[in-house]
Amino acid sequence: MSEQMFLIIHRGRLCLQVGGESYALDDSIPSLDWLLAEVPAAELADRLLAARGAPLAIDPAQIGPPVDGQEVWASGVTYKRSEEARERESHNSSIYTRVYSAARPELFMKALGEEVVGPGAPAGIRYDATWSVPEPELAIVLNRRMEVVGFTIGNDMSSRDIEGENPLYLPQAKVYERSCVLGPRIWLQPGRAAWPDAAIAIDIRRAGASVFAGTTSTAQINRPLAELIDYLGRCKRFPRGAVLLSGTGVVPPDDFTLQAGDEVRITIEPIGTLVNSVAVVGGMA
Repeated sequence: MSEQMFLIIHRGRLCLQVGGESYALDDSIPSLDWLLAEVPAAELADRLLAARGAPLAIDPAQIGPPVDGQEVWASGVTYKRSEEARERESHNSSIYTRVYSAARPELFMKALGEEVVGPGAPAGIRYDATWSVPEPELAIVLNRRMEVVGFTIGNDMSSRDIEGENPLYLPQAKVYERSCVLGPRIWLQPGRAAWPDAAIAIDIRRAGASVFAGTTSTAQINRPLAELIDYLGRCKRFPRGAVLLSGTGVVPPDDFTLQAGDEVRITIEPIGTLVNSVAVVGGMA
């Protein structure tokens, strides 16, 4: 592709962004579900360009999560920083060292597409957790052939105290209401076989002031892109494609926990910035 291209969900419709312009897509590409199910990576750019309709103006308040009926999965302990943090929090610390260096990666299901939170909507922290953190990640968008279509920004919200108490509690620490955030758009990189060179930055603000900021990059990911995709698709099929979070390399200090009303800002260029407030979910929230 000569120009960078992006997909965005605007007012519930799949749209194409290229050359600084945004375009509606005609009926030949009815949805992201259809695109990921029917179009091989090698044909993606040409099919999208041919389906361009009239230019349109994007209202940031009308941008939804860039996902349809896909399952969202996540990778764990892919960065050394994540392995170190989970070693400290856990009563069974050696398990994370073994996962970091094992042949098989840690993979777990994070959310159904309908459960994903998009830009501007509140991300959730559990009412029964005492140590909640965001996890900024590059998210891989895959078609049903397990080919890379592109990348977006992900926030794998986590309850560190719950997982730290017992690794078997990971589903409760990771999978709950408003715990999976994606957006604002998909950076199209069809057929890519290696990690893009991308910096990942997070800034958490409270009452308008930054209370934590950190950076990492995809160069710090311990596992090849193709390896994570291979294990995800070994014994499971995704007829409408899938999204795979690649793990986090930015972890707030142990004395930090999110509070209701905080604002989480995650930036990965050229995708942009994913901005969400924080809200308590469950119980009496």
